[in-house]
Amino acid sequence: MTTYRIEHRTTYTYDSDVTGSYGLFHLRPRDLGWQTCVANEIAIEPEPADLFRHIDLYGNAKGFFHVVQPHTRLVVTSTSLVDIGVNELDPEALAAPWEWAQPREREHDGDAWEAMDFTFQSPYVDVPPSIEDYARLSFPAGRPIGEAAVELMQRIHRDFTYKSGSTTLRTKISELLEKRTGVCQDFAHFMVACLRSLGLAGRYVSGYLATRPPPGKPRLVGAAASHAWAGCWVPGAGWLYLDPTNDRLVDDSHATVAWGRDYGDVPPVKGVIFTEAKKSEMEVSVDMAEA
Repeated sequence: MTTYRIEHRTTYTYDSDVTGSYGLFHLRPRDLGWQTCVANEIAIEPEPADLFRHIDLYGNAKGFFHVVQPHTRLVVTSTSLVDIGVNELDPEALAAPWEWAQPREREHDGDAWEAMDFTFQSPYVDVPPSIEDYARLSFPAGRPIGEAAVELMQRIHRDFTYKSGSTTLRTKISELLEKRTGVCQDFAHFMVACLRSLGLAGRYVSGYLATRPPPGKPRLVGAAASHAWAGCWVPGAGWLYLDPTNDRLVDDSHATVAWGRDYGDVPPVKGVIFTEAKKSEMEVSVDMAEA
């Protein structure tokens, strides 16, 4: 296992006082078979009048806060210590025909009911007819589920260009297919839509990716950002996690924070404010380094 220290800081600034700020966050890394969150601290400035945490529908650690002290700057900082290993799946399960991985065909499997929730359209993942045409190129009849999912990931990485600012949360899957540009959340949403178009379970995962500088270059503290990838349910083995943005299987450099149907289920930080301010800015800084 590799141990990482992760700091995620979100800073909001306003041009006039905010008299009330309600927020929610998904910032504590999950405890999984291959990952342990050793410690996690949440610091909010100004200090909130209320801070509440619970486990949500999908088993994610979710928090809420309410700041009543007037402020023009709000800072939410999460600091975590996480041990991460590699999630290895049973090769025999990965070799099964992909059609066998459709949850509707596995109603007697113990976790098929959970996977079923990830087969439907969701607010940020529509499934237009054209997406199935794209996905089926990697899923001919009888192809092993692991092999097909990996090729789909590779094709998305090859066919799409990473371009910051080219999309918004309102960008539809059909638009992504047409324009073929986006950021990591778009790559993940697109892959999830492909899986769901075939009746497979596609899960959106939010987390962090440790990046290493080029040889001879210093590591840039705080230069990283939140990351996103996709999960494909494999009966008898669990979930195969794939990172189409980087064309790689998820490994011990990926820290899993939360998962859901799409980004809307697991935003790192979001909220509602009461203010007469006309302008606001948000700055996000993430640093993930070996401890």
